[in-house]
Amino acid sequence: MNVAASCSPLMPPAAVFLARHGLNDARLEPLPGDASPRSYCRLSGEGKLLMEDRTDPLGYAAFIRLARHLTALGLSAPRVFGSDPAVGLALIEDFGTNTYGRLLAEGHDETALYELAIDALVRLHGHRDACTVSVPIYDTEMLIEEISRFSHWFVPEINADIDIADFDARFRALWQQALAPLEGAPKALVLRDFHIDNLMLLDGRSGVAACGLLDFQDAVTGAAEYDLASLLQDARRDLAPGLEEAMLERYLARVPACCGTRSEILQRYHLLAAQRHTRLMGQFLRLMRRDAKPGYLAFLPRVAGQMQRALEAAGLSEISDFLDRNLPDWRQAGRRLATLS
Repeated sequence: MNVAASCSPLMPPAAVFLARHGLNDARLEPLPGDASPRSYCRLSGEGKLLMEDRTDPLGYAAFIRLARHLTALGLSAPRVFGSDPAVGLALIEDFGTNTYGRLLAEGHDETALYELAIDALVRLHGHRDACTVSVPIYDTEMLIEEISRFSHWFVPEINADIDIADFDARFRALWQQALAPLEGAPKALVLRDFHIDNLMLLDGRSGVAACGLLDFQDAVTGAAEYDLASLLQDARRDLAPGLEEAMLERYLARVPACCGTRSEILQRYHLLAAQRHTRLMGQFLRLMRRDAKPGYLAFLPRVAGQMQRALEAAGLSEISDFLDRNLPDWRQAGRRLATLS
């Protein structure tokens, strides 16, 4: 596929943009999309991708800014070769095809991949300049607003007669109290989507630079353990028995003392895991109903189990009891809803 027949509906701007970088004859290969409106095309044989994001100028700007910032921290984000925010186009480094998801499916050493990802998080959380980039604050208000997706999208699917406004008000009040321990937590740069689909193994790089980072434009400043939970309690797959615990120990042994004590880190880890799973239960229904993307529903049974275990590990019995009283079959509903995918 050449520029004249590119994967972008904005063919003239794309053609002009690529010609400006001496790539007017490049062949473009569209890459599969995800939950975002962003799209990518591979420039065959050039080691570059054409990124297009016309609908989210703030997200586009954040991607460019954070890619450069993460690289400056010694991590591997795609190098930006050129950008044109007026048309939402950027020319970025192509990390290839060795995503964690693909490698794991092919039988790659699971422990080695997760160790590398943990070490990258330790670098991110321990670097003194990590939080010097401009990003939103991931405060309690934002965390609770995300939890409301459970109320507004998941709850109606399993109980159409429930008073959603009343349920949400009570649910939010319980979470407001539960999230109180995060108020004094050390702040870190949180990438928010730190999971196997956004991590890559890069050839020819050593140390944490071998871990390629993708999809970080929604980064925030918040509690570091959120990304740890994203990695080790992934909606997409079950880790080998004992691997989660081993990777937590690896993180705890390497993270700087300024990140908190062992008990503080583990408390926040389980708490943020519970928050994330609760959000995803609603998020996946929203992707189906609002965005016509039903594929994520296949993950609901796993996420429901993860949510239950995280609520227990975090000691959030009041929230569990509230759900059992008002949505007695919420755990089992995940299996039924998954059939809609």
